[in-house]
Amino acid sequence: MADIDFPDDLIALERAAWAAIQAGTLTVDQASAVQDRITAWTAETGLDRHTVEMGLKRAVRHAEMAE
Repeated sequence: MADIDFPDDLIALERAAWAAIQAGTLTVDQASAVQDRITAWTAETGLDRHTVEMGLKRAVRHAEMAE
């Protein structure tokens, strides 16, 4: 998968959601905010949504693998 240069706000949303998942406190509103931003950004860039979502999760949840 090619490296994607994610916008800072999208990374921040995913990091916060991942922390909430790990803490067991993720809300529907928080999850929706991530999904809404992914949708908007893929529309702006023309990138494939699945590729973006999987790359974002990998970048945040498995940062050591991305290095």
